[in-house]
Amino acid sequence: MAKRQSALPIDFPILFLTLTLLAFGLIMVLSSGAVLGFNASQNTYFYVFQQMKWVLIGIFFAFVAIRVPYAFWRRFAGFGVLISLGLLIAVIFTDKGIATQGSARWIKVVGITIQPSEITKLALVLFYAHVLDRYPVIKGKGWHTPLGILIPVSTLVLALVYKQPDLGTTMVIALTSAVMLLQTEISTLWFVLAGPTFGLPLFYLIYRTKDQPTHYQWDRILAWLNPWKYAANIGYQITNAEIAFGSGGLFGVGLGRSLQKYGFLPENHTDMIFAMVGEELGLAGTLLLVFLFIALYARAYYVVRECPDRFGRLLGFGLTSTLAIQTTINLGVVTGVLPVTGITLPLISYGGSSLVITLTELGLLLNLSRFRTKAPTYPVKNLPKITV
Repeated sequence: MAKRQSALPIDFPILFLTLTLLAFGLIMVLSSGAVLGFNASQNTYFYVFQQMKWVLIGIFFAFVAIRVPYAFWRRFAGFGVLISLGLLIAVIFTDKGIATQGSARWIKVVGITIQPSEITKLALVLFYAHVLDRYPVIKGKGWHTPLGILIPVSTLVLALVYKQPDLGTTMVIALTSAVMLLQTEISTLWFVLAGPTFGLPLFYLIYRTKDQPTHYQWDRILAWLNPWKYAANIGYQITNAEIAFGSGGLFGVGLGRSLQKYGFLPENHTDMIFAMVGEELGLAGTLLLVFLFIALYARAYYVVRECPDRFGRLLGFGLTSTLAIQTTINLGVVTGVLPVTGITLPLISYGGSSLVITLTELGLLLNLSRFRTKAPTYPVKNLPKITV
């Protein structure tokens, strides 16, 4: 266990950027969800109030993550994966799963609706960090044990998440697993072979959906290749996102003045909220948001490399990577660079499970920052003291 260094405060830049993005997200949820909230409950503040509730829960879990030394959590690495697998199985193969728009991704536990795949992302990063630290690969040797453990577990997790179906989260988990393995000394040949080994079967599974009643996965590929050809049906969402960006111009139409949120752009307060940023705040607003994300993740990568032990560095790298990958995929989807997938934009999109897990992950990153081997380079004496 890493030695406790109470003299070091949590990293202020990470905290500041997290709170800034969180405030940005609440403002955009308030704006983009106003019409939907009024139509659903005669309350334009419905969605932002719900989001604030999840913010408070997320802050509680983040505080716990900051307070408890990170080395403590590795004791639950295996248990966390088992719980995640159990929840994923329950969602798919029991009547407890809650289906929305053809996907069974949610389950109600003690009266609270949660998304097990979000929990799985955190649990799998912790599991990878534990296994790769316990069984290190040195100069390409000793890979049999860690890969013998990680590959079967990852394959089962990916299969269950894809089965929901949730292709977006499947890609986030797969890419996070890959980049964590890249931190080892495993031969690059494995990664060259992994692309076609997993990519070709995935493409075949997506292609097969064109002959099935729920063929939206293949439809999304077609809409991605030529969205305006299918603007009246399968390309409707992405073309309206493009309209939102085009309407925003350089500085936007003004906060709260979006037209796309009046029933034109589906999921405008969740998956497509970045398009709302583009419409209301324009190119300037989107660039500001992207800059905040880049600054947050760059700072996190910089801080976690100062962790005194390999487990901490692997954990921090994995947590930062899963958030960065999810952010990149969401931004790529909304701008039409990638096919549509149903994943949220961290800290910005409306969504309970995603927000709580994101804040928990950032809490763990702040925990890691307390044990770094170098003191902060900024003048901490001039900053507000935060004791945890």
